[in-house]
Amino acid sequence: MGVKVTLSIDDEVVQRARRKAEAMGTSVDQLICEYLEQLSGTTGLAEDAGEFEKLSRLARGDSRGWKFNRDELHERR
Repeated sequence: MGVKVTLSIDDEVVQRARRKAEAMGTSVDQLICEYLEQLSGTTGLAEDAGEFEKLSRLARGDSRGWKFNRDELHERR
């Protein structure tokens, strides 16, 4: 454990963050620590890849059969 930090954050923001963190299977504290590690450049490529893999396993996306269409992706609107 390192330095304890006190933050002043709106209660509503904290509650929304807690719900999102819970849905991700983590805590607000852990999310803040990870963000600060990324911000300070202390995470490495292996850690980033591990986090991507973890999030990919947790994803519950469903494309309902939709597939990428190269022409549609590059179409200017």
